[in-house]
Amino acid sequence: MKTPGQIHTYYHHVRAMTLVELVIVIVIISLAMSAGLAAFSFLTGRSSDVLIQTRMVDLAQLYADEILSKRWDEDTGNGGVPTYVGCRITDDVENRDKYDDVDDYNGVSNEAPAFADQSLAALYSGYTISVSVSCDNSVGANTNGAKRIEIVVTAVNGQQGRFAVYRGNF
Repeated sequence: MKTPGQIHTYYHHVRAMTLVELVIVIVIISLAMSAGLAAFSFLTGRSSDVLIQTRMVDLAQLYADEILSKRWDEDTGNGGVPTYVGCRITDDVENRDKYDDVDDYNGVSNEAPAFADQSLAALYSGYTISVSVSCDNSVGANTNGAKRIEIVVTAVNGQQGRFAVYRGNF
């Protein structure tokens, strides 16, 4: 058993944090947490941009697939035979559901996306599509060139994505 003198000596050597040290630790931890939270909030604020850009690419791909599945020209037969020699942009003044060749999409401007599955329409509300078609003789093995199809997708936040595809005469 310890004598009263030994007990006093034992407690005298135990070191605890002072109030000043405790306040300094709290300040350091709060500064570190505020810096970490600021960086985290910056990163999470930018995550919506990725979603918007992904949707823009999806819409451009949807339109590109639809346009590239159409005939080269109004005078090109179904299946590409007979082929139309040359490159021209014609205006057939057709309704969207009757578009049958690449040229018909020229001049589509600020159109709301058209979906076969209307359940997707809610995901893309506020997005608009513009399409222009032009002849480009600088590409392709065909001496008559190709048709350059430029698709511009405008997102809800005003951000624009420009996508270009080429359709050859085959």
